[in-house]
Amino acid sequence: MTAGSSVSPAGAEGIVVAVRGAVVDVRFAPADLPPVHSALNVAWDRAESLVLEVHGHLSDEVVRSIALQSTSGLARGTRVAASGKPLEVPVGPAVLGRLLDVTGQVRDLGAPLPADTPRRAIHNAPPALKDETGATDVFETGIKVIDLLAPLARGGKAAMFGGAGVGKTVLVMELIHAMVEKYQGTSVFAGIGERSREGHELLTEMQGSGVLARTVLVYGQMNEPPGARWRLPQTALSIAEYFRDERHQNVLLLMDNIFRFVQAGAEVSSLLGRLPSRVGYQPTLATEVAALEERIASVAGAAVTAIQAVYVPADDFTDPAVTAISSHMDSTIMLSRALAAEGFYPAVDPLGSSSVLLDPLIVGEEHYRVAEQAREVLARFKDLRDIIALLGVEELGSADRLVVRRARRLQRFLSQPFTVTEAFTGTPGRSVSRADTLAGCRAILAGEADDWAESSLYMVGTIDEAREKEATAAKGKAA
Repeated sequence: MTAGSSVSPAGAEGIVVAVRGAVVDVRFAPADLPPVHSALNVAWDRAESLVLEVHGHLSDEVVRSIALQSTSGLARGTRVAASGKPLEVPVGPAVLGRLLDVTGQVRDLGAPLPADTPRRAIHNAPPALKDETGATDVFETGIKVIDLLAPLARGGKAAMFGGAGVGKTVLVMELIHAMVEKYQGTSVFAGIGERSREGHELLTEMQGSGVLARTVLVYGQMNEPPGARWRLPQTALSIAEYFRDERHQNVLLLMDNIFRFVQAGAEVSSLLGRLPSRVGYQPTLATEVAALEERIASVAGAAVTAIQAVYVPADDFTDPAVTAISSHMDSTIMLSRALAAEGFYPAVDPLGSSSVLLDPLIVGEEHYRVAEQAREVLARFKDLRDIIALLGVEELGSADRLVVRRARRLQRFLSQPFTVTEAFTGTPGRSVSRADTLAGCRAILAGEADDWAESSLYMVGTIDEAREKEATAAKGKAA
């Protein structure tokens, strides 16, 4: 039997021959060479487990692997056992309400999982094209600007793109709060390369709101090795796929931040000695993103709805990682630093955001017409901003002055207080139905709010709330 045709039996032993940070080379007997993507378990003298994943065969005897946990203290000569199969993680009802790491170990200081918990490999093929179903049902979020201009699809993929500090994580947490409560399905949250503080805040938030019992948290934090951050989305996806395929349940999959997955892949690629591609990214960037995103699919009777936060390095939306991820999305939500600087939250760029669902056949003629009118007014306002900055609003024609007045009021109406920021702002959060959002935008575009103070429309929920605010302000002036 040649090494090329052999399959490593479970329990075949090898020894570590080289350690370069997260890259570990292991020698096996030629007949026992483990296959690519199979898991290796290090038999060392530490309480923590160490799992390696095979990524290449250097010779008939030596494999190159990536560590999924810290290799601190690992020495040459340490024995390694081959599993003969990909890493398998616990799935099913037992993991609901728990916090897991990339290898499926419990990290919430709770009781261990039952011994009979089913397990599933982290590497799985996407559903066959004939089995997949299209995503045409609108998934209401309660966030006005998203529901109006970039509606999300039930069973679709949406991404929020933004630079550092423009509110991606806050928006994801608000979506979790708004959607998990009204959405009586299963949720899987993947925290990829994020700060430990954010993970702790999310866990506390979910415990307080009572939605943790229907949610699985999977974390690979910023301080963990690149292999953990690189393979974490596959772990979360495997859990989501189990509920979709075996339980036939709808799943809400949230990932924050998918750029850290790309970043970890670039680290792994460099450690494996591959030549970098554009802007220093791995040459396999498009393949890795596609392999992950194509697994997020809906089959008959069960949908996986994915919402992903994407960090945009240096606010460059032409970055190769950003363009590779955006090509797989049904809805793209662009966050604007300029809007955040002006105090408009959520800082969603209404002209840069888009959705395949914004079609009269899906959202209806009325929604489509209001959204297009809103975009038209906001686009004209953007064109006029340079003129206004130089000459002032007074120099515009009467039609353009009317456009500016309505655009500024529409911009303020599309801002919204969030439940997750209530502790910092003191303003209770608002969740607005799509019908109320359309009614408010329709009223502003029709001119009802032309004489209102702009502040009456800022950080409110429905148009009725703005009317009350305006009436109160008018009474105050009269007194």
